[in-house]
Amino acid sequence: MPAHTSAVGSDLDVNIVEMTARKALAYAAGIADTTAEVFDDDRADGIVAPPPFCVSLEWPVVSGPLSRSALGMTPGERIRGVHASQDSVFHQPIRPSMKLECRGRIVGARRTRAGTYTLSKLETVEVGSAVPVVTSWSSSIVRDVEVVGEDTMLETPPPLPEGGGEVLAEVEILIPREMPHTYTECADIWNPIHTEREVALAAGLPDIILHGTATWALAGREVIRLCCDGDPARLKRLYGRFTAMVIPGQPIRVEVRQPVDGAVGFTVYNHQDEAAVSGGLAVVG
Repeated sequence: MPAHTSAVGSDLDVNIVEMTARKALAYAAGIADTTAEVFDDDRADGIVAPPPFCVSLEWPVVSGPLSRSALGMTPGERIRGVHASQDSVFHQPIRPSMKLECRGRIVGARRTRAGTYTLSKLETVEVGSAVPVVTSWSSSIVRDVEVVGEDTMLETPPPLPEGGGEVLAEVEILIPREMPHTYTECADIWNPIHTEREVALAAGLPDIILHGTATWALAGREVIRLCCDGDPARLKRLYGRFTAMVIPGQPIRVEVRQPVDGAVGFTVYNHQDEAAVSGGLAVVG
């Protein structure tokens, strides 16, 4: 069954969350971030959630009933969808005690050689005040699914600045075999290809694979450490395209470039030296 571009403009589900220290600490543990700013809830200023925590708020929106039905694909087709990119703008830190509301809308659908490309815009605000907290653009590709209707893009993310400085650091990180399971539970983001080897192999994958957002978050962790003096509030934007698989039990290598006018380019390579996150760009304050 083809995907229909007439779905562009459709609203997605709404997710309302009472933030707690438990949620923030769990996400930090899921990406092995034990820095005081995100892991010591006894510190004088309290903790903030790691900025990539926003994907935990967004997952029920992009995977909810409205998202599953809007484009008209069958369940068997939707399971072939892969997260293609994540671009998040952080307006303010996420703190325990906040009450947050995340809303989404499909803002684009078009043909690609691989299948159907869709783009969703996700906005998280504080309930009651509508003060923006995070704005994200999340894209996916559903492989081997045709498109009905004209290619349609209502909105696209703001242009990315250049991040082409010299290499600042290369950091090797071993991805533990159990990390996809830990991240799934700590981030509350579940897709069986990340945790159930039988499902991953049946889908044509060589093994379970680490979530793209986990790899993206690990890169963000290193950018904060290297370019923000460890202060998560200084990370203002984090973008990356998910272009190769990360197999748990193997290392990744995060290449971070020197900031240029607040823009930090980065690439994450898997154990086969393929770019797992390519075109990475962080904006730091």
